[in-house]
Amino acid sequence: MEASVPVVDFQKLSEGEEWKKLKEACEKCGIFRVINHPISETLMKEMKSAVKFWHDLPLEIKMRNKSIIPDSGYIPPFPSSPLYEAMVYDFHKSPQALDDFFSQLDLPPYYRKIVKTYGQAIHDLASTIAQKMAKCLGIVDVDFKDWPFLLRTIKYNFSPENIGEMGILLHSDTGFITLLQDDETVTGLELLDDSGILKVVTPKSGSFLCIVGDVGHVWSNEKFWNARHRVICKETCTRYSFGVFMLAARDGIVEAHPKLAELDNGPRYQPFKYEDLREFRIVTGKRNAEVLDQYRIA
Repeated sequence: MEASVPVVDFQKLSEGEEWKKLKEACEKCGIFRVINHPISETLMKEMKSAVKFWHDLPLEIKMRNKSIIPDSGYIPPFPSSPLYEAMVYDFHKSPQALDDFFSQLDLPPYYRKIVKTYGQAIHDLASTIAQKMAKCLGIVDVDFKDWPFLLRTIKYNFSPENIGEMGILLHSDTGFITLLQDDETVTGLELLDDSGILKVVTPKSGSFLCIVGDVGHVWSNEKFWNARHRVICKETCTRYSFGVFMLAARDGIVEAHPKLAELDNGPRYQPFKYEDLREFRIVTGKRNAEVLDQYRIA
């Protein structure tokens, strides 16, 4: 079955009808597809070529991409997801960190230019989308451009014997939002709908998927839904996806926006540190949104 993913036209987000679609998508689905955005298809294709280049590097070179925060750096296949590998660059470090990332992987100048251009463009797009999501709830005092971001690239090593196997287990993302350029030709992404049925998310070239994460759910005081999704091997082709993961406010504290908490007669969750949430998920292996239950106010 195919998932019904709302489509939001970025160029029309100043219009009332598109605002309504955005708000409903955040509240009911926790996922929407962004079209008519300012990032060119040419740049998107060039970035995919860069991603393919560094994921095809020898293992000893990829291992140079060291972890800066938990679940970052080079992430090799692991027992629960043997078809998955990822590379993560930390956006909220200094500009020197990007040059270090390039040097670790010995990236040629051509790819370095692409990554810098794409990285800045998708950072700006994600920040603007987050700003408009907040405005849908009447919040205009948050500068999302200052929030930490991770650039994550993912390769799924699918082969004939893997059909039906899991690429990545069912999970919710930890951050505020994920802005994802999913593979435009190779399927595999599935979304858990509100009736508990997993449905296929059909690729659409030239678009981005915006997925609300756990921080977005808490920050909105449960108004935004944190979507559960997974990737499964359906085709015998290597699958690539990549994008930015907007984490939490720069001070690392996750809590409901005061105005939204006031409107709801109090917050639904007690404040907590974002890194504690990431660490808990890593240590326990729990990847679904039930990890938030430990912070819920009874």
